[in-house]
Amino acid sequence: MGVIAPYLGVFLDGRGLSSGDIGSLVAIITIARLIAPNLWAAFADKSGKSLVIIRVGAMCAFVSFLSLFWATGYVGIALALAISVGFWTSIVPQLEQITLKAIQGDSAYYSRIRMWGSIGFILMSVVCGWLMDYYGSEVTLLCSAAMLLSLCVATFLIKGEASIQHQLNTASIKNKVLSRPFLVFIAVMMMLQMSFGAYYSFFALYMRDLGFDGRETGWLVSLGVVAEVVIFVWAGKITQAIGIQRCLVICLIMTALRWGILAVAPQVLVLLLVSQSIHAFSFALAHTAAIKFVHEHFGERFQSRGQALYVSISFGFGGAVGSFIAGQYWQQGAGAQTAWLISVAMAAVGAFIALWLPVKHPLTR
Repeated sequence: MGVIAPYLGVFLDGRGLSSGDIGSLVAIITIARLIAPNLWAAFADKSGKSLVIIRVGAMCAFVSFLSLFWATGYVGIALALAISVGFWTSIVPQLEQITLKAIQGDSAYYSRIRMWGSIGFILMSVVCGWLMDYYGSEVTLLCSAAMLLSLCVATFLIKGEASIQHQLNTASIKNKVLSRPFLVFIAVMMMLQMSFGAYYSFFALYMRDLGFDGRETGWLVSLGVVAEVVIFVWAGKITQAIGIQRCLVICLIMTALRWGILAVAPQVLVLLLVSQSIHAFSFALAHTAAIKFVHEHFGERFQSRGQALYVSISFGFGGAVGSFIAGQYWQQGAGAQTAWLISVAMAAVGAFIALWLPVKHPLTR
């Protein structure tokens, strides 16, 4: 993520794709996050073999990613990325499930564990940004391949419990999915990820157009993740203290402010630093609250599919729509302000929807 999230747009630009192509391509590969996790999660819930699925998914993600070294053209690149991202994101819900089960759903403990992912993100975004200044955008492939290979190795170091096979109860999960709290919750998270479309697709290119080099962009991205690490230390306690509804409302309002700064005052360094620091709310606090909601709402029996629904609908569908819209308005940077203002509107709508999350729901007290 420390390579793909900040620099995918730069890599695709280096391959000669237009901003419209970049936005639609990011949308296409993001759709893989909508389909693949749910298929794998259903199998994981039925078989109880989450750890096996994690290992197979990590290996398939690495092998399929290697095809990018030879892929050419829009279709070839889109296909290679979609397959790799599909396998990669499929293992995330299983990792979340193993983690939450090990810590018995303790959100404070979860946030401290999740913090190390943020530290890895900082390391790779800085290192890759620095390498890009010397070796060009293609170095992102080497960095990503190295990280996926390391992920494969790491999955074999996880100590899993004995497999437990569950009989699926589709009626029960259907009731949970169609319940008002979940529908409101997933709409909020979808709007949040839609607002990230311009950021994930074009932030590094935006910074380049403003005169920042790769290393400086890496530090800017890292600042957001540093803020994320800091808030992760306290996110669990904050969520418990003020409730999920208030957390989500605050996070969406702060995110709207973040995109507003990028729209109207990106040249003001102090405000740019403030904008990146808001990532503590846009991702860390919002994600911690979301994980807690999903874990308690679906219970252990449907945990894999609950996590997969959250990832696929919010990050997958929401991210795909946001990236596609941003690509249509970016116009090689000429429509950047419009794209950021659309992101502001999306986050604001999400904050409004969050107000409808039932306050008396057990998870929002």
